[in-house]
Amino acid sequence: MLNRHVIRGALALILLALAGLGAWLYSLPPAPALADMPQVAAGEMEAMLAALKPPRRKRPLVAVVGINDATETTDYLMPTGILRRAGVADVVSLSTGPGPVKLFPALTVQADATLARFDAQHPAGADYVIVPAMSRDDDPAVLAWLQEQSRKGATILGVCAGAKVVAAAGLLDGKRATTHWYYLQDMLAKHPSIAYVADRRVVSDRGVATSTGISASMPMMLILIEAMAGRQKAEAVARDLGLASWDIRHTSQAFRQTRAFTTTVLGNLLAFWNRERVGVELQPGMDEVSLALAADAWSRTYRSRAVSFAEASPAVETRNKVRVIPDVASAGQPPAWHLAPFTDQRPAQALDQTLQAIAMRYGARTAHVVALQLEYPWGALP
Repeated sequence: MLNRHVIRGALALILLALAGLGAWLYSLPPAPALADMPQVAAGEMEAMLAALKPPRRKRPLVAVVGINDATETTDYLMPTGILRRAGVADVVSLSTGPGPVKLFPALTVQADATLARFDAQHPAGADYVIVPAMSRDDDPAVLAWLQEQSRKGATILGVCAGAKVVAAAGLLDGKRATTHWYYLQDMLAKHPSIAYVADRRVVSDRGVATSTGISASMPMMLILIEAMAGRQKAEAVARDLGLASWDIRHTSQAFRQTRAFTTTVLGNLLAFWNRERVGVELQPGMDEVSLALAADAWSRTYRSRAVSFAEASPAVETRNKVRVIPDVASAGQPPAWHLAPFTDQRPAQALDQTLQAIAMRYGARTAHVVALQLEYPWGALP
């Protein structure tokens, strides 16, 4: 008799949980809101470029900071690769401690220096510090280092959810800012003095700039290059990236958690038996921005994970001297299937082709889930 009551109670709890889940799903909007691209006030772009001018050196020093155990893949590699291909600044990738930097959701790299070594080599600090999203916002070494760099006069740039790290360091208090749509309310709840600016890819205010989702680091870096070296240089880099145009406009309400997004993620998660390892071959001289975008996108499907492989080697050096450490040696157990990573394409085309390949393999809804995570206006996204 007791067992019967326990079983009935358990079934009742399961039914209540399912009912609650159903009600929550029904409360979500069915699809992103349609909206026109907002206008930018006259002089807004000029004011941002003026605010991002190099503060000290004629050839600026840029530091890209990450924690060793989990730093966002594209946030870390895209600014490094874009700024190095522009050739207008000295760019140093940093880690909090010695050893490799484990990126998420894919890839592992070797940083150029630790925070301590950078400080010893550059006691006056950087001109710019780029802050990617990290697995935690409160790493004490990062927060203290950001505060010190800001005091020394560096402009701090929070990429995507890296804005939460910048906020945790107290550098966004009372300032205008933006961040990735998924983390926005969390950041504002913890730091209520921040003035959120909607419909902007990049927002700058008194020595700090922030951007929206993962894909926003591409226009953000082009804006920074224009501030450093002029419009002509930025346009040349944009052509190299495969971008016809870029600006700070954004349609914020098109990026939110929807019923379609959530049900697709839940469905892919529940199909736990149907997982794939997507092999990405590392080749010397490959484009690290295209690599980052492809590996990042394939690892956000909730169906697959990108696994890098190469000949037995401690690291493979990319086009702009990023040292990528393969997950497996090709002589070992190969990945489930070999992906055409589109890393011979310009980055903008590589991302579009990767999303198309994901749609072909897992369906358009999964491709849109990836695009929404990247905050990238692709396909049917308005």
